[in-house]
Amino acid sequence: MKVKVIGIDLSKNVFQFHGVDHHGHTVLQKRLSRGKLAEFIAQLPPCLVGM
Repeated sequence: MKVKVIGIDLSKNVFQFHGVDHHGHTVLQKRLSRGKLAEFIAQLPPCLVGM
């Protein structure tokens, strides 16, 4: 997965992720619980994260 920028929609229990590549094409759409957030972020390549 070649994520360049990832946006995270924060809420109390569930987070929505939207990632794009360097062309602006969607390469990631995911919904995660609060407990899985750190594990998921640790597996991503270096990228810009917006919250």
